[in-house]
Amino acid sequence: MSSNEENQEAPVGVVATYVVEAVIAACVLLFGITVLWGSWSLGSGWTSEGPGAGYFPFYIGLILCIAAGGIFVQALFGKTRNMTPFVDTEQLARVLQVFVPALVYVGAVQLIGLYVASAIYITLFMVILGKFSWVKSVIAAVIVNVVFFLMFEVWFKVPLFKGRFDPLAFLGY
Repeated sequence: MSSNEENQEAPVGVVATYVVEAVIAACVLLFGITVLWGSWSLGSGWTSEGPGAGYFPFYIGLILCIAAGGIFVQALFGKTRNMTPFVDTEQLARVLQVFVPALVYVGAVQLIGLYVASAIYITLFMVILGKFSWVKSVIAAVIVNVVFFLMFEVWFKVPLFKGRFDPLAFLGY
């Protein structure tokens, strides 16, 4: 081993893989139960005309529940638990660099609309993560959003969400 390899520490794991498997299985189980509940209310039985509206979704929900239950039990009580880290702190930080701004973007869309929020989002992403200059970033963001505006609003006549404050109201769209 070289001296560089000896000095590097192994990344610290945030959570073990088996825990993530169990949590995802529980989420799929809840989704399956929701599908079962909804299809039951639609009528999941056999009618005089054939299967009811919820017949096939009911069985898909049932399959989801069975599979999720099996994965949940295997993840928590299986003979071999996967104790390897699901994600280390460095990987989690990189994921959060994208996920947190995306959440902020979704909230911004509600207030200032899709076009303005997208222009800000693209600009900040290019500057902060892409290390592009402010000028190039703003130009790219404006061009992308002008093209989308022309395509959807003008050519296809499909209005996209303008937000609660509608900062582009002066355009007449």
